[in-house]
Amino acid sequence: MSDLIVMLFDDEYTALEMRAKLVKLQREYLIEMEDVVLVTKDEKGKIKLHQAVNLTAAGAVGGGFWGTLIGLMFLNPLLGLAVGAGAGAISGLLSDVGISDQMMKDLAESFKPGSSALFILERKVTGDKFLDEIKQFSGKGKILKTSLTKDQEDELCAALEGCMFT
Repeated sequence: MSDLIVMLFDDEYTALEMRAKLVKLQREYLIEMEDVVLVTKDEKGKIKLHQAVNLTAAGAVGGGFWGTLIGLMFLNPLLGLAVGAGAGAISGLLSDVGISDQMMKDLAESFKPGSSALFILERKVTGDKFLDEIKQFSGKGKILKTSLTKDQEDELCAALEGCMFT
């Protein structure tokens, strides 16, 4: 089962650094993430989701491949490529995997302008080693929301020196 962790930051750059660190820790097998999304709210109040994977592009590539393959069977690979890429792009645009986009946008409405948040959907984490690695972000962000157990939540809050809930 996956757990959701939402971390709030005063700026976009710290959240970008944290996301880069999490990706590095995933390569070192200290965390296994299902999804990680950076959400920013600019000075004008506009909310933007920075997904780790562009589903529209991935859908277009996959659809283009399958469209070409099917097009070869009917002796028209270019038409198959065009139709497949278009269908794949539309499919990718309409799909929502991982963390719900609407939930992230709704929560981001409460952020102050210029702030950002990391929404992390993690499957597995190596507790002590992971917490030691993220201590460099201590005092830079606050835990806004989690689906962790109370003990796990307390350990994470202690490592980052702050939670926005009690």
